[in-house]
Amino acid sequence: MATFLYKLGRLSFRRRHFVALIWVALLTLAGVGAASAPAAGNSSFSIPGTEAQKAFDLLEQRFPGTSADGATARVVFKAPSGEKMTDPGNKTTVQDTVKELSDGSEVVRVTDPYQAKAVSKDGTIAYAQVSYKVSGMELDDAAKDALEDSAQDARKAGLTVEIGGDALQAVPHTGSSEIIGIAVAAVVLVITFGSLVAAGLPLLTALIGVGIGVSAITGLASALDLGTTTSTLAMMIGLAVGIDYALFIVSRYRAELAEGREREEAAGRAVGTAGSAVVFAGLTVVIALVGLSVVNIPMLTKMGIAAAGTVAIAVLIALTMIPALLGYAGRKVKPMGEKGKLLGRAQEKDQPAKPNLGTRWASFVVRRPIAVLLLGVIGLGAAAVPATSLELGLPDDGSQPTSTTQRRAYDLLSEGFGPGFNGPLMVVVDAKGSDDPKAVFTQTGDEIKGLKDVVTVTPPQPNKAGDTATITVIPGSKPSSVTTENLVHGIRDAGADIKADTDANVLVTGSTAMNIDVSQKLNDALVPYLVLVVGLAFLLLIVVFRSILVPLKAALGFLLSVMAALGAVVAVFQWGWLSGLMGVEQTGPVMSMMPIFMVGVVFGLAMDYEVFLVTRMREAYVHGEKPVQAVVTGFRHGARVVTAAAVIMMAVFAGFIGSSESMVKMIGFGLAIAVFFDAFIVRMAIVPAVLALLGRMAWWLPRWLDRALPNVDVEGEGLRAASGDDDGDRELVRT
Repeated sequence: MATFLYKLGRLSFRRRHFVALIWVALLTLAGVGAASAPAAGNSSFSIPGTEAQKAFDLLEQRFPGTSADGATARVVFKAPSGEKMTDPGNKTTVQDTVKELSDGSEVVRVTDPYQAKAVSKDGTIAYAQVSYKVSGMELDDAAKDALEDSAQDARKAGLTVEIGGDALQAVPHTGSSEIIGIAVAAVVLVITFGSLVAAGLPLLTALIGVGIGVSAITGLASALDLGTTTSTLAMMIGLAVGIDYALFIVSRYRAELAEGREREEAAGRAVGTAGSAVVFAGLTVVIALVGLSVVNIPMLTKMGIAAAGTVAIAVLIALTMIPALLGYAGRKVKPMGEKGKLLGRAQEKDQPAKPNLGTRWASFVVRRPIAVLLLGVIGLGAAAVPATSLELGLPDDGSQPTSTTQRRAYDLLSEGFGPGFNGPLMVVVDAKGSDDPKAVFTQTGDEIKGLKDVVTVTPPQPNKAGDTATITVIPGSKPSSVTTENLVHGIRDAGADIKADTDANVLVTGSTAMNIDVSQKLNDALVPYLVLVVGLAFLLLIVVFRSILVPLKAALGFLLSVMAALGAVVAVFQWGWLSGLMGVEQTGPVMSMMPIFMVGVVFGLAMDYEVFLVTRMREAYVHGEKPVQAVVTGFRHGARVVTAAAVIMMAVFAGFIGSSESMVKMIGFGLAIAVFFDAFIVRMAIVPAVLALLGRMAWWLPRWLDRALPNVDVEGEGLRAASGDDDGDRELVRT
């Protein structure tokens, strides 16, 4: 592989005009496609195989024309102090508002609070529910404006009016912090390279790669039902890995220049060596992201595949466009150790070279490996403690900031009708195969009334055919509580008994039931996903490092960092530690897909640093250095660049903490803290400590396996042999 990539790097350097033209053309085509594509609607959230999804599908079949997936709005009214909603003046205002809301072209129906008995027992709070033909993201701005105008008119009459539901759903924004993250990355690159030109290359290529990836996602969003979170995730990961991959190749190019090689030769060798590490690091990220498809949640699968495509583009750009741009830059990109005017003069050649910080740190670790190892493991273990109280759920209006009308409507409904009113359960009774459907409907309602934590059970609402009915159940507890979850399971257990007696199917759906089913599905998929992703990456790393213990150590280190990161997420978003600093206005359960999503993404990113750092150690080892000295050599060449890459990735991820979307905010924080734990504690401390303790055994590989594995030559040994500068004998341990 190193030889092929070496030739690709030299070709890209020589034919830089052609390479640059290809990438600019692809960016232009993707941009035109995104601009001309129809606007994407709200991504459908389906969970195949769950009871909640089966009930939802049955509703669409048996109750046609009800727009089950359409947007809804709850317009909540509260009477002034000392008044009631049943007072004539307040009642007239509400009825006028209902009439005004009914005039919209996209409105299916509006319920009158007084006819639907939607007035609280104390008479102070009432609500009208508005149902629309289309989803919240597809709703016209005119319809949203009419909804808000109607509420404003009622406010002028003296009522407190708030609007809940998904009708006012807006496209999430990331805020200025995303730009700050990129600015931090730029500063780190300038400090690392000491040159604006060298620092600008990774940023430029990363932005081009993300531009192509996100534009392609935008262009295909409508056809493939991709939500807005998909492009945000692709941007987040694409920027981070795109900058890092380019950073490693540019850094290796400067090291090759420092050894006296011509620029074209240096570009070829940089792509042949560091580029090989980029390919395998990119493969681990792609494997982890595509592996999300085993969960069988379409939205998660699409997010993973789209982000994986952006990572693949980042790899291709790093291998081809970086050497092309290095050709354009010429002497403006200086050899390693030679700084430009921006950060001062370089060290004189006749002065003895001082050990850099990476060398000094690695020397310290290999002298005290046990102490460093214990300190790192205990520290990560302590950070992981909050993960033991992890609670999972999906965000609803209760997780919105208190400044939003959706959150205030949620609180008013809880005040007037109880906490469970915000998470009603819909029971679907399919009595098509029963002799007496009406009796089955009545029996089901009676069974549910006898369960604990049930506040209200509405009369069955049959369809026109009379073979299917819906029953709405209002729990006594809030949607995310364990008590409500137990109630869902209790209804399903009662449904099993009813099926045995009457051959009728009783299904529970609604947002609360869907959340419970999603959490269960994700929990069930976590172990198979870990086995698949970690197993494939383990095999890949065996090929890269030609070792058994190094990949095993990499996988165990990843588990430490991801558990510590989950603990930090729980501490901030569930316990509320530093929540004000992170902009978390409402604590609550951690998003259901967060653990499995973090496992996938963090594993891929963790292997990036493992590949980049340890390949330099192996390169030194196979060319004659002793195991402990190879660890120090790897840090001398790679620690500065890995540190810069980690800081850049943390800055990019942390930039998304400013998002208005709670899911994106949580992902940004989780990935940023995971990179910190993995890069600075696992890879910079635990890895060299373990390798120092293992010595030669770290690179042990059975002879039969060594013969069976393909030689991918990540270290560039073939390039050294071809140029006649192979300066050492292999010292690999074999059995």
